[in-house]
Amino acid sequence: MSERPPISPRSPRAALEPEQVPPPPKRSDRARNPFVIVGNAIITLLLIAMLGAGGVYYYGRQVLEAPGPLKDDKIVNIPQRAGKRDIAETLNREGVTDINPWVFIASVAALKASSDLKPGEYSFQKNASLRDVIATIVEGKVVQHAVTIPEGLTSEQIVARLSDNDIFTGSVRELPREGTLLPETYKFPRGTPREQVVQRMQQAHKRVLAEIWERRNQDIPVKSPEQLVTLASIVEKETGKPDERSRVAAVFVNRLKQRIKLQSDPTIIYGLVGGKGTLGRPIKRSEITQPSPYNTYVIEGLPPGPISNPGRASLEAAANPARTRDLYFVADGTGGHAFTETYDAHQKNVAKLRAMEKQIQNDTVEPAEDAPPPAAVAPGAADTPTATTPARPNQQKKPPAARPAAPAPARQGAVQPSPPVVQR
Repeated sequence: MSERPPISPRSPRAALEPEQVPPPPKRSDRARNPFVIVGNAIITLLLIAMLGAGGVYYYGRQVLEAPGPLKDDKIVNIPQRAGKRDIAETLNREGVTDINPWVFIASVAALKASSDLKPGEYSFQKNASLRDVIATIVEGKVVQHAVTIPEGLTSEQIVARLSDNDIFTGSVRELPREGTLLPETYKFPRGTPREQVVQRMQQAHKRVLAEIWERRNQDIPVKSPEQLVTLASIVEKETGKPDERSRVAAVFVNRLKQRIKLQSDPTIIYGLVGGKGTLGRPIKRSEITQPSPYNTYVIEGLPPGPISNPGRASLEAAANPARTRDLYFVADGTGGHAFTETYDAHQKNVAKLRAMEKQIQNDTVEPAEDAPPPAAVAPGAADTPTATTPARPNQQKKPPAARPAAPAPARQGAVQPSPPVVQR
């Protein structure tokens, strides 16, 4: 057993008095140093700041990564010169986000993207997070609109189409030369200047034409890329069937080699209306013999320039036509053409077409007596004189290349007759 300290006897009064507590130890001079006090305060503040930053980081991450309210994919346009607050309000209004604009501004600053926000039309995915939304705007992933320019349009018609399309801005300062625009499907963001669209089409045309010119058949009777475009523009207007382009080109190449007039109806139309492209009525007989630089019933060889803007396929066909001896083609009644080497065979095909037309005319209303004689159209060609009318002495003695079309939709620039008849 441990020994207890002896108990010293005290008087009752002394026992009731509280025991004296020893005084606290005296603080050292080092503890009272102001540098120590300031250091302790700084450490305390740092701890508080770290805790606050941790909370802000956690909250900010939740805001950035949380799925957005967008129910479906949506295209939103961010206008030019829009500030960060304007962008935030636009996104909220379109339902892409549902946060306070100041939270958006803080998020942009946290991602160091304050100076990288770009205007434009953007496609935001369903439930896109705020981080994804900001990344899309920063990277400039604007929506690309597909714009298709059909083959065979004139430059005036193409510029009119661009003017009617509201995704473009500005105007075209000068009408491009005929045959210098490449018909194709292009992609442009909203707000692209129309002048820039024309320049891109011209650049594409130069590139494609240079490639095709290098691969051309050296035997074709064209002396320059410009003449190749002219020939291709006639082929483009004469047929709408891809598998016929090379044979149609061969007919015109063979005629050029034999110095036979091309006698292409679309050239007459271009000589009459120019870049407007469409005549709106059948060709009159007097117009067939009307002198014009583009009337290939009158002039020898190719016209002075293109009559449309041909596509790549027609350029390829004109540069490398089919190896045939065909000099004539006529509509076969199915939307295509029948090609022949001799005029007698051509006349037989014309007779077949006439029989088909007669059958069709039995189900149509007879034209008025004072109406101008109807004429035939190939896909892309206008009307021509009748087969029963003898040729005038001053007209071309060799029979023409072309032919009337069967009842089918005419191509751009063509006039669809009712009923069609055959040229001599």
